[in-house]
Amino acid sequence: MSKTAFVFPGQGAQAVGMGKDVYDAVEASRSVFERADEVLGFKLSDIIFGGPDETLKQTVNTQPALLTVSAALLKALEGKGLRPDYVAGHSLGEYSALVAAGSLSFEDAVKTVRARGEFMEQAVPGGQGAMAAVLGAEREALASLCAAVSSEGASHTVELANVNCPGQIVVSGAAAGVQAIVERGKEAGAKRVVPLEVSGPFHSSLMKPAAEKLAEVLKGVTVHDAAVPVVANVTARPVTDASEIRGLLVEQVYSPVLWEDTVRYLIEQGVDTFVEIGSGTVLAGLIKKVDKSVKIVSVNSLESLNQL
Repeated sequence: MSKTAFVFPGQGAQAVGMGKDVYDAVEASRSVFERADEVLGFKLSDIIFGGPDETLKQTVNTQPALLTVSAALLKALEGKGLRPDYVAGHSLGEYSALVAAGSLSFEDAVKTVRARGEFMEQAVPGGQGAMAAVLGAEREALASLCAAVSSEGASHTVELANVNCPGQIVVSGAAAGVQAIVERGKEAGAKRVVPLEVSGPFHSSLMKPAAEKLAEVLKGVTVHDAAVPVVANVTARPVTDASEIRGLLVEQVYSPVLWEDTVRYLIEQGVDTFVEIGSGTVLAGLIKKVDKSVKIVSVNSLESLNQL
């Protein structure tokens, strides 16, 4: 039996103008943007459609913007009667997946990710944290190098943050720790280490203050059992229980995103079609590097929706 997974992108996939064609053409999608503006109390849609890029790139705006575009495209897809067997999302994308699974309302999700973005920006003063993409290293070798660098003290904390696909892992932590990986990456077999333009050391233990604040916000949010299994970033295993989902969302802020493991798990369950819903084609690229044989469709525009 052929199975389908809906997958949702996270930060880094944003682009000014994303979702505008669906906003213009599909009433159900337009109402998603309107609800976001209403719930947040400002015109997020203006930032999404008009930028400027620097404003959209701010974590506090990027997170609700990407969620809104994914939810708007999802609405248009649901109008075509498509339903997934599993859902998953990359970091922030996990919130879009939870909306798709009926675990979070869109309104609660957009408010929560706006707060999540604020907490993540506040957790570490500017310039003190960093992230870098490590290309070509083996996971175990890179984890050992991170442990060796981190043993030099708190100012050198560095950890695996995103295990994206074979040969692409992102590290995160204190600026000096990440710089050490940039300089010493070859020791772990890295071909290249590329510093990332981000506003903080996301998915590292330095984000625990943000996770604590998020836990407080989530106490006031209604989380339902998921109608479709959600494969969680933290465990790369399915979850449907509401209280477990709540706990995993808190842990996710300071834990590595096990994306490669998530994709492999889904394939083991018989998923042979991945539908990426949201801006860009980042996840399609990562999934292909895990397994070239699966079918991947990126739904990121009105045209791609109609082709589907």
